[in-house]
Amino acid sequence: MRTLVRMALMGLVLPAASQSLFDPAELESIAHSEAHGHVPVPKSNGAPARGYDMIYHRLELELDPAVRYIAGTVEHHFRAMGPLSEVVLDLSSSLAVSAIASQGTPLTFDHSGDLLTVQLANSLQDGQVGTLRITYAGEPSNSGFGSFVQTEHAGAPILWTLSQPYGARDWWPCKQDLNDKADSLDVLVTAPVGQRVAGNGLLVNEAPQPNGGVLYHWQHRHPISYYLIAVAVTNYVTYSDFAPLPNSTVEILNYVFPENLSSAQEDTPRVISQMQLFSQLFGEYPFANEKYGHAQFSWGGGMEHQTMSFMGNFSYELMAHELAHQWFGNAVTCGSWQDIWLNEGFASYMSGLCYEFLAPEYWMPFKRGRRDFIISQPDGSVLRTDTSSVSSLFNSRLTYAKSAMVLHMLRWVCGDSAFFAGVNNYFYDPAIFNGSARTSQLVAHLESASGLDLTDFMQAWFEGEGFPTYTLSWSQDSDGLVELTLDQSTSHSSVDFFAMPVPLRFWSAGQDTTVVLDHSFSGQGFLVELSAPVDSIQVDPDIWIVSGPSIVTNMREQGPLSDGLLLHPNPARDLLYVEGLERSGPARWSIHDAVGRLLREGTWAGAAIPVSDLTPGLHVLELWDERGSRRARFMKE
Repeated sequence: MRTLVRMALMGLVLPAASQSLFDPAELESIAHSEAHGHVPVPKSNGAPARGYDMIYHRLELELDPAVRYIAGTVEHHFRAMGPLSEVVLDLSSSLAVSAIASQGTPLTFDHSGDLLTVQLANSLQDGQVGTLRITYAGEPSNSGFGSFVQTEHAGAPILWTLSQPYGARDWWPCKQDLNDKADSLDVLVTAPVGQRVAGNGLLVNEAPQPNGGVLYHWQHRHPISYYLIAVAVTNYVTYSDFAPLPNSTVEILNYVFPENLSSAQEDTPRVISQMQLFSQLFGEYPFANEKYGHAQFSWGGGMEHQTMSFMGNFSYELMAHELAHQWFGNAVTCGSWQDIWLNEGFASYMSGLCYEFLAPEYWMPFKRGRRDFIISQPDGSVLRTDTSSVSSLFNSRLTYAKSAMVLHMLRWVCGDSAFFAGVNNYFYDPAIFNGSARTSQLVAHLESASGLDLTDFMQAWFEGEGFPTYTLSWSQDSDGLVELTLDQSTSHSSVDFFAMPVPLRFWSAGQDTTVVLDHSFSGQGFLVELSAPVDSIQVDPDIWIVSGPSIVTNMREQGPLSDGLLLHPNPARDLLYVEGLERSGPARWSIHDAVGRLLREGTWAGAAIPVSDLTPGLHVLELWDERGSRRARFMKE
């Protein structure tokens, strides 16, 4: 069956240019910088674990950026989810706990194997609230990339934390559970005079202390996940930018190194238009009643700590990526590290949307770079099954680039209106907003908005591995009717076929028109009626699909194919048989690829022709006998 499409040719309009903002190497530094944890923990999936729900954290810490050491007290408020006699927390064995109390009553505890188990004085019943105050100190562990780092910049000491995904336990007693956000947070840090402390939320107090030092009190009144809590201490200088939004003006508070003040003041205002764009597409910045901020730290990329991203530099794409996480990753957090693409895919794609809407000349380089990176290897799934491996979780090719392009392809399949409506419905779903989410919830909202069943798409692009490569053969008759055959091979055996709407762009004398083919099986034929002779055809010219380099063949230029020559099986895997050839003796044969390159040749005497080592895709067999040359196409699978 062939599909008939009637279109007219139209002129091409190119976007205007703007200032240079695109760095193709930025992705790798972003992925590397966000991966700091090192010790595996069981993945979270569903309701809060360990029998209790965190309500509130209060961290009272003493930190000197010149010394790799931490001392302080952490207070937790929590609600029992049933009878509860003990509370289990995560804390590195490198830190020593000196006391734990509940409302002044000392409690017994066991600290071993990076777990802190506290026996409650009186068991709590379902719904009852308990408190713990944990006093501890020590030199945090320094394995992996480090989650508690003490170093220098321009000769000045700096101390900073980065806990994603499993490093929070290295510097404070916490509960590492993606489905258990505390409702609010206070962080009070006493640091030496001359140092400033960056943190989450609003700075509500900055007070000199009688015994020396300055107390900085950061207060955050939004739900927050354990790994998004952070502090940084050094000789910061501060200034603010302001982002006008429809319902508020958001302060963007910048903590930067003195030696970088001038360059930072030139770069950070670019985040204003990014925040305005994201607020337009996905709703107003979710922490608008507090602030957004940047705190410079001595690392190559960045980390999206809630309301205060830590930044190794102020490049355009890095600022967009970390800002985007405030929506996807912070306000809505992946409910399992298997679904980390819900954090990193959205942040990576939203940085691309900044190019599409704000700097369009970089939109195609962004898409091309991500696609080419993905297809540089034939395998790899977006679904992260090994959550114990930080390098697997933060794989730049799969977790960042492919995840972003899967969202791009979902936008293509669903259509712009349904895609953005579905994503907004997902984000503001009361069961998800300010909490955590799984992939199935995003898919359900996209299906509801689009009316599509996305099961096959997700099996191929989220769970499956690899990508398709398209081979298009075409010819046009004198009446303008274009006959098309679209074949597909896949790079990995986990997916037999990627069913996708495939756009084709037809060119004629400098004009173009685009047709979208509903490609449902390899070798599918289509008829397209055009008003002018076609010069050439491009497959997926705007890069909506992650695919290998396409092969396009004008079969008229290849010469006529013999109607009487039958090749089977077609597609062929190992052997190719020929019927319909009249001969009195052996015939010569040759096999060419879709662009006419000779692959092999030989003599045919009626036996099958071996094709097992040919590359999958479209090929042409040519035979010579006493009647001359005859040609026929076949697919190698």
